[in-house]
Amino acid sequence: MDLRIFTEPQQGATYDTLLTVAKATEDLGFDAFFRSDHYLRMGNVDGLPGPTDAWITLAGLARETKRIRLGTLMTAGTFRLPGVLAIQVAQVDQMSGGRVELGLGAGWFEEEHKAYGIPFPKEKFARLEEQLEIVTGLWATKTGETFDFHGTYYDLTESPALPKPAQPKIPVLIGGHGATRTPRLAARYADEFNIPFASVEDSERQFGRVRAAAEEAGRGADALTYSNALVVCVGRDDQEVARRAAAIGREVDELKANGLAGSPAEVVDRIGRYAETGSTRLYLQILDLHDLDHLELISSQVQTQLS
Repeated sequence: MDLRIFTEPQQGATYDTLLTVAKATEDLGFDAFFRSDHYLRMGNVDGLPGPTDAWITLAGLARETKRIRLGTLMTAGTFRLPGVLAIQVAQVDQMSGGRVELGLGAGWFEEEHKAYGIPFPKEKFARLEEQLEIVTGLWATKTGETFDFHGTYYDLTESPALPKPAQPKIPVLIGGHGATRTPRLAARYADEFNIPFASVEDSERQFGRVRAAAEEAGRGADALTYSNALVVCVGRDDQEVARRAAAIGREVDELKANGLAGSPAEVVDRIGRYAETGSTRLYLQILDLHDLDHLELISSQVQTQLS
């Protein structure tokens, strides 16, 4: 089971804070550092000092880390034109030496669009499908050839399809709870399918839909990696678990029911249940970015038991 660190900087984080967490992620042996792509806080937090841009952040981290994978859960398709996004991600991949992964979703948080003047179209899913075809098509076009696309929402003519990523193929992540269109889209474009904040039962059900869609598409169910994103709150004893839960404004019982919470042994057992669904990768949502001891505990007492 791969463990990746997943952060939510819109809740309040500077670049320096994210850099500190990313370096701890690398030093403690985790597989990757991922971040959300949002411009507005959620819930009862002040969000200070304000949002950081996902791909600008990852560009910086690409030069200041050496091993860990870097990516988004999920880049909002409403934030960037697909041609521009393909250029940005390819450049960051080059800057990292080929360590980037792209999670791409339709975008859902209407309030952040209103707050920053970003159009929020009704037909987001159909746009996402065209975006995926364009981004992956641009990267796959051979150097010296051109890429054309004529869709409902986007039109590209004789694009040189540059720059190219450092990797032969940047992994693409698609995720969500949708029962029909999401599995179909994942089966066509995704290297990894991620289900966020889902129960063991819901995860198993959704993975089954994606596996069936992949088989129907002729790829084979095992062509994709299956993963979960879950909030994590680990403590050496009940008091430490309660303190960490309080620090992020959550209740221990709720975290145990909906995430990975409790002692290291409890969390390892819970991870085992997700592994039984076919999940081979976990994105651990870290909400208190200043509690580096939390990362050390997960590394030394959870991750070591999953090797």
